[in-house]
Amino acid sequence: MTLGGCCSTIGLMTPQPANAHTPRIAVVVSRYNATVTDRLLEGAIGEAERRTGYITDIWHAPGSFELPTLADVALASGKYDGAVTLGCIIRGETTHDQHIANAVAQGVVEVSLKHGIPVTLGVLTVNTPEQASERAGGKHGNKGADAMGALLDVLSVIGRARSITALENRPAQTFAIASTINDKASGSV
Repeated sequence: MTLGGCCSTIGLMTPQPANAHTPRIAVVVSRYNATVTDRLLEGAIGEAERRTGYITDIWHAPGSFELPTLADVALASGKYDGAVTLGCIIRGETTHDQHIANAVAQGVVEVSLKHGIPVTLGVLTVNTPEQASERAGGKHGNKGADAMGALLDVLSVIGRARSITALENRPAQTFAIASTINDKASGSV
């Protein structure tokens, strides 16, 4: 497939050869709001098994605030190619949820950039427990599976880019995702 006829596209969903590297992934999951985060974890594990046949390592955090710290420790071990963070922050009577959500999101970005290893954010930030349930295997899908899928997509692009960019005298490439991308603006999601 080409984009505008200028270059070839490296897609994600192409079958991997039998000797391809299976990524080692740490899933860091909050135990706070466990009725929701357990379902996010099930979705993430299911997506990893479906796409790689591999069961991930699970790291338990007391709450969402601790997710970046444990992701940092996991990646610092040198044993992982990426991490998925899963949590659920439900709005209360104060703005506490906003401060936690902002700190977690910023922390996840910092950990990823510090190690040069992708970390995805599968932390729900919702107004009600019902909204959380809808996004943990309910009518809005499973955001744990989505976070794992995003990580696997990024790892695939990174792997393909590294193998292609190592070649000399190569044609220009576009490193893209071959799977369907969610597009809420189109009204199709």
